[in-house]
Amino acid sequence: MPRWEQYEVRALNGERWECIATFKDFDVASALARSRTDRVRLIHAVYDDGKRVEEDLLAELGATRPHP
Repeated sequence: MPRWEQYEVRALNGERWECIATFKDFDVASALARSRTDRVRLIHAVYDDGKRVEEDLLAELGATRPHP
C-alpha cells in the first residue's frame, strides 16, 4: 500500500488540537503556520497504508498566555 509524508498545521481549539491544513511542501505549511495568530503546531507526519506511523513536532507557535 502507499506510503506518504505530509506537513500538517494544527490549531488549538479549546482543549483539542485540530488539523486545519495539510501540505506536501514544507515551505507552504510553514508560511501558513507563521501567518496564524492563534496557537498552532507544525507537524511532519508519515502514513503507511492509511495509518499514521510516524509524527514529528517541528514547531509550536502562537499565544502562550490568555489575552486580557
